Amino acid sequence: MTTSRKRPKTPLNQEPEAVTYARTKAGLTKRQLAERVGISEQLMGEIESGWRNATPENLIKLAEALNCPLVVLERKREVTAR
Repeated sequence: MTTSRKRPKTPLNQEPEAVTYARTKAGLTKRQLAERVGISEQLMGEIESGWRNATPENLIKLAEALNCPLVVLERKREVTAR
C-alpha cells in the first residue's frame, strides 16, 4: 500500500525551483548542500520539490551556503491592496 503525501498547507518560504537552480549553478549535489546547511539529504530533496517548507533559519543558511542573496530563494508573495 502506498501512502500519498500532501503538500504543506502553509505557503512555502522558498521558491523550490530557485533553490534547485542556485544549487546546480554552485556545482553542489543535494548531499553536499545538505551537509553545509546541517540538514538531511532527504529534507533537502523535500525542500527542492516543495513537499516541505524551509524554516527561515534554514533558508538563511541555504543562501549563505549558495553564496546568493536570500531574496533569490524566497517565495514571491502577492501584495494585497489595503
